[in-house]
Amino acid sequence: MAACRSCGSTNPEGNRFCGTCGAQLAGGATDVRKIVTALFCDLVGSTTLGETHDPEVLRPILRGYFEEMRSALERHGGHVEKYIGDAVAGVFGVPRSHEDDALRAVRAALEMQERIDGLNRDAVVRIACRIGVQTGEVLVPGGDEPLIGDGMNTAARLQAAAEPGQVLIGASTFELVRDAVVADAVSPMELKGKGEPVTAYRVREVLATATEGRARHSESPLVGRERELRQLGEALDRAVADTSVHLFTLIAHPGIGKTRLVEEFMTTTTADATVVRGRCLAYGDGITFWPVAEIVRDVAGIMESDQAEVAREKIAKVLPEGEDRATIVERVS
Repeated sequence: MAACRSCGSTNPEGNRFCGTCGAQLAGGATDVRKIVTALFCDLVGSTTLGETHDPEVLRPILRGYFEEMRSALERHGGHVEKYIGDAVAGVFGVPRSHEDDALRAVRAALEMQERIDGLNRDAVVRIACRIGVQTGEVLVPGGDEPLIGDGMNTAARLQAAAEPGQVLIGASTFELVRDAVVADAVSPMELKGKGEPVTAYRVREVLATATEGRARHSESPLVGRERELRQLGEALDRAVADTSVHLFTLIAHPGIGKTRLVEEFMTTTTADATVVRGRCLAYGDGITFWPVAEIVRDVAGIMESDQAEVAREKIAKVLPEGEDRATIVERVS
C-alpha cells in the first residue's frame, strides 16, 4: 500500500494518483514544473530560548507554535513542505493549484502572526516569528524529495531579512496580490546567495473586502452576450414592478465571463437602482455570511479603519426608524 504525502491516505500498489485527494503518489509520476507560492516562517531567538529556559517549559510552547503554524497554513489551502529546526516551510499550489494561491499564502502569513500573538497572551515565555513569501517556478519531484527552485530559496532569505512580527513578500508575489493588500515597499535587499538586490514589500494587512489579488479591468467591449443582458434586464424589471426579491443565478465554467457579464449589466442598465456587492471566499471556515457582511459594509459606508462603535452608528443611520432598530444593529454588527 502506498501512502499519499499530501493527505496521508493509503492507496493500492500501482496507483499513480491518490484515490482520496488526487495528488501524485511517490513513484507513480515523473517530475513536473509548477508555479507555487512558498512561505517560510522561523522562530526568533530560539537558541537563546533554549539557553535560558528549561526544556520542560519550552516543550509545550514549541508544540503549540508548530501546531498553530501548521493549522494556519492548512486553513488557507497550503501544506507544510518540511520542518527545518524551528522553521516551518509551507507551500501553496502543490499538489493542486488555485488561481489565488499567492493571496492565500499572504492571508496565511498574517494569520500566523496573529496566532503568535494569541500564544503570547498570558504566556510565561513570549515568542516571535519572521515570515517570507515568494512566488516562482519549482520542480516538483514525483517521489518524496523536496521541492527545488529559486522561489523556495528566496522565501527563506526574505524570512531571514524580516523583522520579528513582520511578513515580507517578493516582487512576484506582490504583483499577484497588489490590489488586495496594504504593503510598504522596502529598500532593495542584499540577500545571501542572490546576485542582485531583491525587491520586497512589507505587508501590513489584507483588505477585508478583497477576494482577488488583482482587480479586473473591463475596458474592452463585451461581444455576443445580448440575450443574457436582456434576461438580466427583464429580471430586474420584474423585481421593480413586483416590489419583490428575484434571484438570478449565472452558472458557467470558470473563466467564461460571468463576472464580466454582471459588470457590463451594472454599468449599462438604466434602472433607478442601488447596486451593492458581496462575494464569497473560495475556501475557509465560517464564511457563510461573508457576502452579507460585505453588503452591509458597502451600504453603510463602513471603512476598514472604523472602530466597532463607529460601525454600529453607520449601520443605524441606514436602518428605518422602529423599535427593533437597536436589536438589528446589535445582530448585524
